Amino acid sequence: MHISTSLWTWLAAALTIGVFSFLYKDNPFYRFVESLFVGVSAGYSVVIITANSFIPNLWNPLFKDGNWPYLVPMILGLFYFAMLSKRFAYLTRIPFAFMIGGGAGLALPLAFQTNVIEQVKSTFLFNPGYYKSLGAFIDAAIIFIGVVSILLYFYFGRKRGTKLGLMPRIGVIFLMIGFGASFGYTVMARLALLIGRISFLLGDWLGIIR
Repeated sequence: MHISTSLWTWLAAALTIGVFSFLYKDNPFYRFVESLFVGVSAGYSVVIITANSFIPNLWNPLFKDGNWPYLVPMILGLFYFAMLSKRFAYLTRIPFAFMIGGGAGLALPLAFQTNVIEQVKSTFLFNPGYYKSLGAFIDAAIIFIGVVSILLYFYFGRKRGTKLGLMPRIGVIFLMIGFGASFGYTVMARLALLIGRISFLLGDWLGIIR
């Protein structure tokens, strides 16, 4: 076993163990590591946003190129600091309104195109002659059955007197498969992070594994 003598390796190992210490109970070491992580992330984000967004998109066009219409977004951005004052806190509603309105205007058409139009298009293309292989046809059939059964479950599944047979129940199965796959992917991603940190501790730090 060869324990690393690198200062940065020891520091990374100490911070990793500090995070894992929460598995035992909440403690000052964990709270210190948590605060350090949040602080470093916030500082790094400020530097990146300043270098990649503020300077090229506002400072240079306004003060170097003389594009004075950029004063409007600068003033709106300064209004965010009004939340530090109880007297002028209401001014923060103005940039929030522009941000939410503009964001909704940009996001809604894209979301509608992606989640509604493309979904409906893929469902309506359920044509046996359209697909070149049996596997592609089976995939399209599963998508078609899933979309129709889930829609029938949400719209008609709880109405009395509606006779739709097994379709709403099939919709529930598709929903459970979708939720289970999402949860499984989340667990797998977290386990990958855990395995990476354990490999670091046992390999780079302690030298037990190679």
